[in-house]
Amino acid sequence: MQEPDDAYIIKSNPIALRCKAMPAMQIFFKCNGEWVHQNEHVSEESMDESTGLKVREVFINVTRQQVEDFHGPEDYWCQCVAWSHLGTSKSRKASVRIAYLRKNFEQDPQGKEVPIEGMIVLHCRPPEGVPAAEVEWLKNEEPIDSNQDENIDTRADHNLIIRQARLSDSGNYTCVAANIVAKRRSMSATVVVYVDGSWEVWSEWSVCSPECEHLRIRECTAPPPRNGGKFCEGFSQESENCTEGLCIQDKKPLHEIKPQNIENASDIALYSGLGAAVIAVAVLVVGITLYRRSQSEYGVDVIDSSALTGGFQTFNFKTVRQGNSLLLNSSMQPDLTVSRTYSGPICLQDPMDKELMTESSLFNPLSDIKVKVQSSFMVSLGVTERAEYHGKAHSGTFPHGNNRGFTTIHARNKTTYIQNLSSLSTRSELRTTGIFGHLGGRLVMPNTGVSLLIPHGAIPEESSWEIYLTISQGESSLQPEGTEVLLGPEVTCGPPDVTVATPFALTIPHCAEVNSEHWNIHLKKRTQQGKWEEVMSMEEETTSCYCLLDPYACHILLDSFGTYALAGEPISDCAVKQLKVAVFGCMSCNSLDYNLRVYCMDNTPCAFQEVVSGERHQGGQLLEEPKLLHFKGNTFSLQISVLDIPPFLWRIKPFTACQEVPFSRVWCSNQQPLHCAFSLERYTPATTQLSCKICVRQVKGHEQILQIQTSILENERETITLFAREDSNFPTQTGPKAFKIPYSIRQRICATFDTPNAKGKDWQMLAQKNSINRNLSYFATQSSPSAVILDLWEARHQHDGDLDSLACALEEIGRTHSKISNITETQIEETDFSYSRQNGL
Repeated sequence: MQEPDDAYIIKSNPIALRCKAMPAMQIFFKCNGEWVHQNEHVSEESMDESTGLKVREVFINVTRQQVEDFHGPEDYWCQCVAWSHLGTSKSRKASVRIAYLRKNFEQDPQGKEVPIEGMIVLHCRPPEGVPAAEVEWLKNEEPIDSNQDENIDTRADHNLIIRQARLSDSGNYTCVAANIVAKRRSMSATVVVYVDGSWEVWSEWSVCSPECEHLRIRECTAPPPRNGGKFCEGFSQESENCTEGLCIQDKKPLHEIKPQNIENASDIALYSGLGAAVIAVAVLVVGITLYRRSQSEYGVDVIDSSALTGGFQTFNFKTVRQGNSLLLNSSMQPDLTVSRTYSGPICLQDPMDKELMTESSLFNPLSDIKVKVQSSFMVSLGVTERAEYHGKAHSGTFPHGNNRGFTTIHARNKTTYIQNLSSLSTRSELRTTGIFGHLGGRLVMPNTGVSLLIPHGAIPEESSWEIYLTISQGESSLQPEGTEVLLGPEVTCGPPDVTVATPFALTIPHCAEVNSEHWNIHLKKRTQQGKWEEVMSMEEETTSCYCLLDPYACHILLDSFGTYALAGEPISDCAVKQLKVAVFGCMSCNSLDYNLRVYCMDNTPCAFQEVVSGERHQGGQLLEEPKLLHFKGNTFSLQISVLDIPPFLWRIKPFTACQEVPFSRVWCSNQQPLHCAFSLERYTPATTQLSCKICVRQVKGHEQILQIQTSILENERETITLFAREDSNFPTQTGPKAFKIPYSIRQRICATFDTPNAKGKDWQMLAQKNSINRNLSYFATQSSPSAVILDLWEARHQHDGDLDSLACALEEIGRTHSKISNITETQIEETDFSYSRQNGL
């Protein structure tokens, strides 16, 4: 009498399946091939009045959880079976599905401009949904009924077709998709139907004027241009001689007289162009002359500048044998297996162990190589020819008690100080401290990108302070205002009640794709009352502090300790936050289940460190190298999905293979990593290998695919390695060892460039050569502008120590102080060599 109908579960509401039979003694439901327990049936009995036979009606409830837990080759289904003295009867199978409707349209209609009577086609692909969504179109928020307008067709695959465009068809069109769950609206598409203008026919010729001319006119009104259509082509009036050339004006036939206004306009354009060309050539000649004169004026200084740049000399290692691909140069990143490298420039530095580093001790450990030292510095040392050093020795550590080991470099070994995930720090708090004195030093928070540089002389003599550096974990106390978002960690340096003599440099990582046209980035500080106030904007000119924004970090010069953070205000939809995508996996309590956890976090080392620490406590393993996702501030959401799961080996719960995260949750994460979990189930315990793809994409934006290929057994899993900074094991460095530039060389640079110079070759030139072109008034207020510029250089180059670039900048400036221009080899202190050794230069 009644069979169960197909049904959809909306949200978390259960559905009822009904079955009615006559005559029937019993009715039971069977779902997915298994009998439903008797207690879950609700039955009712009645009597059919016409036949007097007993009618039995039974219904059951099906919940969302039951449907989600079902893993089969087809949809969840149920049927009822009825018994009587006549036999049994089975009903049709009724499927039960979870109803949903995605938020975003697969294709939004796009605005168009079409000529009148042209065809308009607006495409619309509704969001994925169960049941499939029905589509209707709105024009200016009013429904469109294609049955009442033969010119409009809305039946062709959800598209809207207007066969012949009319002016009345201009407007805003919206595609609306709806099913039993929800209704979604597409973005509106603006359609403009335009009309190009045309000329009326010419009027009759006018009477002949005293100037022997007559004219005729026409207007652009047949039709006039509408809705941005083109104006009529050609002239609106014509004139000609009305006496066949016999009329004389100024002793010339009228037809020989040229329009003066056109001729004058042409002359003005011609002479203006010639004048501009002459001025441009003159400026170019004067510029070239002045440039050549300036080059010749300090061309000799370039040789003398060796005394200034003598501490920054490049040495190149070239192999003698074909098989040894060993090349050390500051322009290349060497492959090393130790935490400290010895490559790049040779540098003369101050004494630490009062021991002279000889040529033999420097080059002996490098086997079978030839070294060339080429520099004007050799001229200042009295060496008139280029020296070549040949050495063959056993690989090993540097002699004379050098405290950092050197091992053989293998060209094919791509493990530049590799640190496995399991060996990273497991500290629960991100805090580091160090004792610093007058000589200054560097405090580094390992694996976070946060560091603090205390310059030489910032702390008074005969004093020592315990300085600390902390990173706030969890959600930041800074609540951005308006459209602002937090771009990096909340960093505290202290103690807050001390005063430094010279600015210190604080480095904070950030996740913004730096572009002044898309971001307005601010530095903020927390007050003692717990409130946050803006210190400065990146584009602001101020003398209170200085901020230099690099692609992945911000280096800040400050004179007071406290709590600081970077906040960004997007100026346009093109503003981009860089997100790091990482996938971790682990077995669940059920031996057949395997959990995948996908993290999308701000692309800062400290954010990744927090995820690593949390996963370690859960037993998670990194399954693939993290990738970078460019997430735009265009309000579109983030989708994370699992693809290409091997059939018959693994399965995933229905409707859980794709998860969508709202834009605001990703964009305004406030340093909280986004976490999506997926549960996969093996069909049999014999399955030990898992291969699939993780797709992370922003709707209408960037997409990244992570290929997962791993063993779920811990002893067979290949470890994904992480690359750590070489200073991870040296969080505190004090004294001269903490700085890349030797103190004596630094003093010479400051003495040279702090002195004003009429030619502009002073500290401003030093700043310009180091890409510091903004807010120079800050350095002008310092007692030694050059020293502060070099402190900023130290903060920027703490990992690479690229002294070559600084040496090249000094060579380009070509200026030395008169007191150091005649330095000889005997004036170079032993300390320079020994300090060079300790810094691997």
